[in-house]
Amino acid sequence: MDGITLRVVAGGMLIVRVVECGGERMSGRRGLGLVFGFGIGAGVAVQGRINGALGARLADGIAAASISFGTGLVALLIAVAVSPAMRAGLSKVRRAVSVGELPRWQLLGGLCGAFFVAAQGLTIAAIGVTAFTVAVVAGQLASSLLVDRLGLAPNGRTPITPWRVAAAALGLAGVVLSVGGSSAPAAVTTGVPDALLIVLPALAGVGLAWQQAVNGRVGATGGPFPATLINFAVGMTALLLIDLYILSTTGLPTEFPTDPWLYTGGLIGVAFIALAAATVGLIGVLLLGLTSVAGQLVTAALLDAADGKLSLPAIFSCAIVLCAVVVATGQRRHG
Repeated sequence: MDGITLRVVAGGMLIVRVVECGGERMSGRRGLGLVFGFGIGAGVAVQGRINGALGARLADGIAAASISFGTGLVALLIAVAVSPAMRAGLSKVRRAVSVGELPRWQLLGGLCGAFFVAAQGLTIAAIGVTAFTVAVVAGQLASSLLVDRLGLAPNGRTPITPWRVAAAALGLAGVVLSVGGSSAPAAVTTGVPDALLIVLPALAGVGLAWQQAVNGRVGATGGPFPATLINFAVGMTALLLIDLYILSTTGLPTEFPTDPWLYTGGLIGVAFIALAAATVGLIGVLLLGLTSVAGQLVTAALLDAADGKLSLPAIFSCAIVLCAVVVATGQRRHG
């Protein structure tokens, strides 16, 4: 019987089983991947609100990101301790690396997450949220086209076509519209040369596409949660090095908030990074990027609506990015 089943086994190992025939199998995989991609974006939006609130309370965005990475890493280490399935997945990754099936550099996706956080801390105060967001998404979508073309993700090579370029351009246009009314940059000095203030977030966006591809490769070898553990461990190591530099100049935050919800961002990150590692092989990096951006925008609009702040540009931006997903999906179906 045709169908799609999801199963979570001991330790949280996610199994995606597609039981279909012929062209319907690919259609089912793509549909499932689109739903997952949208859910990933929703998780990113919620995590962003939580980590943003924590960073504001601590007056240190990188410290907030470190706490988020740290709580996620602790949760994953506990899962490894109690889950034979996760330990078996890590053993598969280790064996694949030792025999050369999985290059060591594909284990370094977490560096991109750490670089993204550092770029936020180094540039947003000077260029503002609007410019930062546009630069990141521009870098991510452009890089997604190249990463898919090179076949770095588990789904193999996908050529760059006019339709895919148009979908990426539509996605970027939707993001530009969504942030068009954001706050202007503050008149501050960050110590970063002016020429790098836009380059850094653009490179951070490039890194996000690469991170999704290599995490997918690791996930295809050992499973999405072992891939997530490796991602968190590598990212946490990089963030600790950044934190050591910051602590040497500014010191620890003077007070830590006691609201438990402020420390849930890491658990949300575990969920959507693991889901991304499983999803990228279904739909590729560009579609994953577009659907996650759509999920972020729609979820952010719903959160704004709950606060009584929903705007017409936000609605239009969601529609534009959803159109970009349709364009990219239609090209894959007929191309």
